Amino acid sequence: MPQSPDRNRQILLASRPVGAPVPENFSLVETPVPTPGPGQMLLRNLWMSLDPYMRGRMSDAKSYADPVPVGGVMPCGAVSRVMQSNLDGYQPGDLVMCYTAGWQDYSLSDGTMVFKLDPDMPEPSQALGVLGMPGFTGYMGLLDIGQPKPGETVVVAAATGPVGSVVGQVAKLKGCRVVGIAGGADKCAYAVDELGFDVCLDHRLDSLADDLANACPDGIDIYFENVGGKVFDAVMPLLNPHARIPVCGLIAQYNATELPPGPDRLPALMRLLLSQRIRMQAFIIFDNYGPHYPEFLAQMTPWVAEGKVKVKEHRIEGLENAPQGLIGLLEGQNFGKVVVRIAD
Repeated sequence: MPQSPDRNRQILLASRPVGAPVPENFSLVETPVPTPGPGQMLLRNLWMSLDPYMRGRMSDAKSYADPVPVGGVMPCGAVSRVMQSNLDGYQPGDLVMCYTAGWQDYSLSDGTMVFKLDPDMPEPSQALGVLGMPGFTGYMGLLDIGQPKPGETVVVAAATGPVGSVVGQVAKLKGCRVVGIAGGADKCAYAVDELGFDVCLDHRLDSLADDLANACPDGIDIYFENVGGKVFDAVMPLLNPHARIPVCGLIAQYNATELPPGPDRLPALMRLLLSQRIRMQAFIIFDNYGPHYPEFLAQMTPWVAEGKVKVKEHRIEGLENAPQGLIGLLEGQNFGKVVVRIAD
């Protein structure tokens, strides 16, 4: 559908997926460009973020956030330009990051969950990744829950993704030994050669459990959990006394329609947590750490500028390609933070 300057393209949730999402779960429509009312501003969305949590929002199962209604606009964060403003503190031309933008060309905002950006920011899409919610998640989860100490062993899955790559690089800056887990030899090589991980293992290999045991001869002090599934199964026997496990996601299970086969692992996990005195804590970044966002930016921005934290993006062109982008993300097809360019 070609874009019209006086129309607003939107991608809606057409139906709830059963298992993995398919293209038919989405629909692309056109509506008039909205007009801001008192206390509102009109945003032109330039870049939008695709993230694993979106799969949960497509379901009507009870969760930490309300499900997207069938026929509703898919949610996302976006980097946007202010087009019109009836809101104090915002002027046309301002560049902002808005976490309530949605999969559409234009959106209205009352300023909630909106952050001003440097209008001359060289790579605005980074505000959705390393300098946005994913980077913030990795940074706070590692430092507050993980509490890394020099010489400790940190393991992180999805090691080249936007969360895992920040976790590993910050852990190295804190003097830790870092073992990444990723899908494929190219991703593993990037984690070691570019991101500075000590080791990176391919979770697609049947030897993952043995490979991880060999890579962690002194056990695991911190496991940053954002995947679950067989990766966690391989990690469990290697956890040291007083290990810490920040939990921010379980992407391996998001498309599941039933519990995995095999014995009930919960008693073994509970016994392990008790006997090893392990701290396992889940968190939702803005629920738990929202007020800390400015201090995160103050630290991460110079790290990125100085090359101490490196960034890789998986860029998709065009709003209309966002559904396939999310489907691919949930299948592990991306290499780096997934962002969609909606407009220049």
